[in-house]
Amino acid sequence: MRFLYNILIVAAISMSAYGQEIAIDKALFNEGDSQEWKTPSFDDSSWKTLEVTRLWDDQGVAPDTRFGWYRFHIDMPSNMLQSSDLQEVVAFDLGMVDDCDEAYFNGKLIGKTGLMPGEMGDITNTFDIPRNYTVSAKDVNWDGENVLAVRCYSGGAPGGMFGGPVKVTVPGLVEAADISFSQAKVKGKDGVEVTLKSRYPATISGKLNVVVTDFENGKVVAEVTKNVKVNDVRSEKLFIPYNKSRRVDVKATFDEKNSGKSLSVAHVPHYILTPAAPASPRFNTAPIYGVRPGSPIHYRFGVSGERPMHFSSTDLPKGLAIDPYNGALRGSLEDRGSYTFTVTAKNAAGEASQEFTIKVGDRIGLTPPMGWNSWNCWGLSVSQDKVLSSAKALIDNGLADYGYAYVNIDDGWEAEKRNPEGTIAVNSKFPDMKGLGDWLHDEGLKFGIYSSPGDLTCGGYLGSLDHEAQDADSYNEWGIDYLKYDWCGYRRKHETEPDRETTASYIRPYLLMQEHLRRQPRDIFYSLCQYGMGDVWKWGEMIDANSWRTTGDISDRWDSVYDIGFVEQADLYPYAAPGGWNDPDMLVVGKVGWSSNLRDSRLTVDEQYTHISLWALMAANMMIGCDLAQLDDFTLSLLCNNEVNAVNQDVLGKQAKRDVKDGDLQIWSRPLSDGSVAVGIFNLGNGVMEVDLNNYLKILNIDNPLGIRDLWRQQDLALNDTKYKLPSHGVKLIKVKK
Repeated sequence: MRFLYNILIVAAISMSAYGQEIAIDKALFNEGDSQEWKTPSFDDSSWKTLEVTRLWDDQGVAPDTRFGWYRFHIDMPSNMLQSSDLQEVVAFDLGMVDDCDEAYFNGKLIGKTGLMPGEMGDITNTFDIPRNYTVSAKDVNWDGENVLAVRCYSGGAPGGMFGGPVKVTVPGLVEAADISFSQAKVKGKDGVEVTLKSRYPATISGKLNVVVTDFENGKVVAEVTKNVKVNDVRSEKLFIPYNKSRRVDVKATFDEKNSGKSLSVAHVPHYILTPAAPASPRFNTAPIYGVRPGSPIHYRFGVSGERPMHFSSTDLPKGLAIDPYNGALRGSLEDRGSYTFTVTAKNAAGEASQEFTIKVGDRIGLTPPMGWNSWNCWGLSVSQDKVLSSAKALIDNGLADYGYAYVNIDDGWEAEKRNPEGTIAVNSKFPDMKGLGDWLHDEGLKFGIYSSPGDLTCGGYLGSLDHEAQDADSYNEWGIDYLKYDWCGYRRKHETEPDRETTASYIRPYLLMQEHLRRQPRDIFYSLCQYGMGDVWKWGEMIDANSWRTTGDISDRWDSVYDIGFVEQADLYPYAAPGGWNDPDMLVVGKVGWSSNLRDSRLTVDEQYTHISLWALMAANMMIGCDLAQLDDFTLSLLCNNEVNAVNQDVLGKQAKRDVKDGDLQIWSRPLSDGSVAVGIFNLGNGVMEVDLNNYLKILNIDNPLGIRDLWRQQDLALNDTKYKLPSHGVKLIKVKK
């Protein structure tokens, strides 16, 4: 059996950018955990065979499997080594693993990602990090058998290797070159820093050339060339200034001297389209708010401008009060109806007023929620101190001035055991839940929390199964305003239910918690997190949910944003309305990656503009997932464009519809409450695209536009200015007055 398997692997050798490449799409697999399984001589002839391009759950492995091992028997022909002009290392691309892994080559650990149980730190949430490991060429049995063993840990279903096949290469000199880009500022000038280094312990030399081109007119605005010599310790850096309000293309080319080969890498540095906010007050939030009779009101008027600022109202309804210093509205209204009043904000630079309406009735969440969730930056390492510091950053960075009001704790706050009477207990990281809620409410912010209808959460903490009433009571006591209710741990119970294939089986656990939430004397925004199973968008509103996840987890990769946004949401527009929203998951801009793995979003700059534009058009939940303490000016400009946010928060509450799908071109339109239409023109291809809006006006039901406005630049365009140049994965977001 092993001999035949080796023959198959050798037959998978092909040519790649590195020269020869071995691609492996299957491996031997066993559930469980034993250090003996890393040993090359271990007899694995009884193991099953799995594909490494699909998670193990999709191939018949039990969903509660936590540990599993893959073993690859690889014959490495010596001509792979001889075809390399470096001959230093062998590189392994393992794809990705859900959640953590350790990789062993011929019994020796060559790399790991994430932390296993028993290690200090966050054990999960590294599922979307590519696994790229290397070994010295001296450690390879050339023209003989080698064993690659991969130990995997799943924090909760699904689990295993995916995103393959596994690729084995022997890099050459030019492949050793690593070109990276970063934002920098030198002597007050914004620019991009280009860094060249060697990936491996080898010295490479040659010429580094950097060219900067203006995207709109194609003109070269800067060019620098330098002779370089680098290794894995010594690097070379080039700083290139550019106008940050213009989109530019940066191309760095390294001509390696000894091999005569070249490496070119393209990059688009940060460019900021959002104009700076005026110093005078400007209201940036929707002029409407829904509340149930008697429920406590916690609302913060989002107003940008210089501080200090004074807030006032001369016609405030009885039962309400406004904090003159931070614009926090509090109180309650007992009687049903619409209450309209005017709020004025004043500072040294001027004043502004907004007419505001509170609708007291059966509906809350009249516009999609805006705020922050702890998961994508802190994972299970979340703590009260981190949440509090994030809330303060929400205010200090000005995000609260644009309507970001929810501060939501995700998984990781629960104790190991409930209190003796069965109520939910918090762990030591959260010493005072009620105190945290009180502080948030004093600032006009809202307090969110997380649980599961199962016995355990995704992270293995206590869920709400059989304690729904008690947990809802606890949420009320703490001042909770938002519950994210995650299916995760309920999966095991669902598998045992005789009607598990029916819609009723998906509704049942969510309807149960809804009944207990709605008997509370305070409003709690009910967010279903169950990944779109059972077509949740068709029944979420029926059980009085306020939003429902329509997809699996998003990640900061283009394929994830593309699949979730442009594929899975296109037909869901009939199911969104004030009080009930489709939720395609959190925003993946800024520094994300969970706890110690924080990094800049892997989406390109253009992809981030596309991401925010599409979420605004879709009336999606605008929940920030990044570390708020590390926001840069580019990310703030993405999140704090009042005209883009106004599309998301438009009180008509209509989700955008995809009107055009023409190859790589998609055009989405959303009717707005003022009679105009928000239009997103998206280039989903890999090359530059030119689009003439006039060719699509009829499809968009626009006869004679009365005005066109670029929402990102906040500029009116000439009516004859309808030809737009779109970068790869880029967008033109406009508002058309009919």
